[in-house]
Amino acid sequence: MTEEPTVTLERDGDVLLMGLNRPQKRNAFNRAMLAELSLAYAELDRDPELRCGVVFAHGDHFTGGLDLVDVAPTMSGGWVWPEGGVDFMGLNTAPVSKPVVMAIQGRCLTIGIEMALASDIRIAATDARFAQIEIKRGIMPFGGATMRFVRDCGWGNAMRHLLSGDEFDAGEALRIGLVQEVVEPGSQLERAREIAATVAAQSPLGVQGTLRNARLAWREGEATAAEQLVPEIRRLMLSEDAQEGIQAFIERRDGKFSGR
Repeated sequence: MTEEPTVTLERDGDVLLMGLNRPQKRNAFNRAMLAELSLAYAELDRDPELRCGVVFAHGDHFTGGLDLVDVAPTMSGGWVWPEGGVDFMGLNTAPVSKPVVMAIQGRCLTIGIEMALASDIRIAATDARFAQIEIKRGIMPFGGATMRFVRDCGWGNAMRHLLSGDEFDAGEALRIGLVQEVVEPGSQLERAREIAATVAAQSPLGVQGTLRNARLAWREGEATAAEQLVPEIRRLMLSEDAQEGIQAFIERRDGKFSGR
């Protein structure tokens, strides 16, 4: 009997839908799920026909966090990714070069928040409940929350939740900037797909250039990103997509971008 994949993959045009698929375990991450999502991100990263990714979850909950019984024995040396995989938290390998939209419902604990912080746009259902509970287990977050929670939500908001481990709801997540939209339960994936389709319709060269420069600013500071801005723009201006964008403007129509 073939085991069900812990991550489902579906192509929706040029968008890759990646579904967490252990609903019977509240989508807690075991080693198989970590590996399969890493390889899914690699597919998104390397396939030139894919322009945007969506991460969602099957069942009632986004994720209950790590399945510690399965994962803990292997974690003493840090995260381990399969050959050819991408660290979907963007800490140990180069981050995925294409944008990722996340659709969250139900419980979203620990690694779920860190995945969201490593993504680019987050949509939450009103029933979403968040908690970064490592502090309650005598440890600390190790998937990027100590850096990105502060970056995205501000020091006080981040420390309020990192140091207490308290649960918070979708309204609080929206207030502090952890998510960008809150929608009715059951519609979070549809909304994420709509946003992903809009992103995918833009020039992939422009989208990826924007991601690179914004990430550079965060990692190495605004001055470094500013140094790379003009060379990036020059490359884009020589592309077929830039010429198409100008022509579309003249003709008052949407651009049809090829990625060249």
